[in-house]
Amino acid sequence: MPDFVLESVLTCPQCGHTKREMMPTDACQFFYECEACKAVLRPKAGDCCVFCSYGSVKCPPMQSHGCCG
Repeated sequence: MPDFVLESVLTCPQCGHTKREMMPTDACQFFYECEACKAVLRPKAGDCCVFCSYGSVKCPPMQSHGCCG
């Protein structure tokens, strides 16, 4: 079984705030609220989750298969 990076640093596109977060291994995270400005982040078009759009590391399904689902 391959090793996955399970932590990613999310960067809010609204205010630039960053926070290290643990990624779920069994699902995509579609929403994330920035703790600084309270903006609700959603995946960009073509991305499966907020980690793929705004994180320093893609989500575990993308790391393993190159796709979610």
